[in-house]
Amino acid sequence: MKNIHCMVFGHDYKVTRNVTYHVKEYTCKNCKKELTTSSNGNLVELTPKFKEINDVLERIHHKRILRISKKQNKNTPKEPRLLIA
Repeated sequence: MKNIHCMVFGHDYKVTRNVTYHVKEYTCKNCKKELTTSSNGNLVELTPKFKEINDVLERIHHKRILRISKKQNKNTPKEPRLLIA
């Protein structure tokens, strides 16, 4: 019965995972069909191959974000200290 709703009204996709800023994983609320964003921006079914690609992509993206935030923290000036004699 869940598939009938999707056949008549279409899928109701919700974002289930943000892999990067541009790549996301989606799941249909009704039939639980899973999709992901492909390399050219189209939605494709989430196969084990795409799931593995998304895992690696997320790990790389997370490391890059941490590296950039650490670099920005080093470049921010610290509060000047007052020397009192």
